[in-house]
Amino acid sequence: MRIVVLFLALASPIAFGQGENLKSEVIRSIDRQQQDLVAMADAIWEYAETALKETRSSELLARHAEAHGFTVLRDVAGLPTAFLASFGSGRPVIGVMGEFDALPGLSQQATPKREPLAEGAAGHGCGHNLFGPASLGAAIALKERIEAGQIQGTIRFYGTPAEESVGGKLYMVREGLFDDLDVALAWHPSNETRSDTEGSQALVDFVVEFRGQAAHAAFDPWNGRSAQDGLEIFTFSLNLMREHVRPTVRMHYAMTRGAQVPNVVPESATLWCWLRDSRHAEVDRLLERARDMAKGAALAAGVTSELRVQSGDYEMLVNLRGQRMVHENLVRLGPIPFDEQEQEFARAI
Repeated sequence: MRIVVLFLALASPIAFGQGENLKSEVIRSIDRQQQDLVAMADAIWEYAETALKETRSSELLARHAEAHGFTVLRDVAGLPTAFLASFGSGRPVIGVMGEFDALPGLSQQATPKREPLAEGAAGHGCGHNLFGPASLGAAIALKERIEAGQIQGTIRFYGTPAEESVGGKLYMVREGLFDDLDVALAWHPSNETRSDTEGSQALVDFVVEFRGQAAHAAFDPWNGRSAQDGLEIFTFSLNLMREHVRPTVRMHYAMTRGAQVPNVVPESATLWCWLRDSRHAEVDRLLERARDMAKGAALAAGVTSELRVQSGDYEMLVNLRGQRMVHENLVRLGPIPFDEQEQEFARAI
């Protein structure tokens, strides 16, 4: 986690051009915080709270920010677990992103083999337990430099919930909470330490609902129209499309409603789907193809369909000049050192 916190703190424009002494001060700040940051990351791992239910995780980070002199606004953008923590005044205004939500069904102890903390419960599969604490640690390091009079500006930590679901940042953008930023700094856990110039994938999040006619599957099936047939035709069409899309495309879905018992023709069925690509224009093309598939599937099954877009994200806009500066600082910090116990843990995984 240390290198991530340093990357975020040293990546800030208010740290560029300030000399090696300032960077050394930032590094010492991170080292002083290490125990607290690791403790928060471990706690959020154990809380394992899913989208918009991250009550303890959010409050843990918010209280830590307050304890370090930040002014915290809770429940922003109509989201109960979203918050802003700010310190300083004037320009530049630097935003540091922090996520903390878990994923359903991934409960896991801190061991290299499959050992759920609670069978079927949520767990952290994308490292968001590290995301929030590391980002907040970077914000605190910059706050201390503002407080010491070494740099000027405003540092703002964004507690962004529900990134594994509805995307909390979207609602925060809609409320104008990013409008005055000069730069936004973000990272994500990975198996590589690098300054990413590819950005993130754009996506569209939608549901397709099929409606048919219920009937007894044994004595009156000819009067039934299976909504689940429509759903299955749709997924079959979607999977055939995989051969004819760009290598950057990702398609994944979950059947959230369908037949409840085998002897009743199901009158309703629902599919939740995400389509991704590197550019939103390509995602829009995929969505139009999915709309046609939903109509065709409904026609083939003799049912009706409705496709509703729920949410989506544009690809991240990367600042190449800034990424070069980040790269230079990562080179300065060097690789993460791992001891033999950590290497053995990795080999066991």
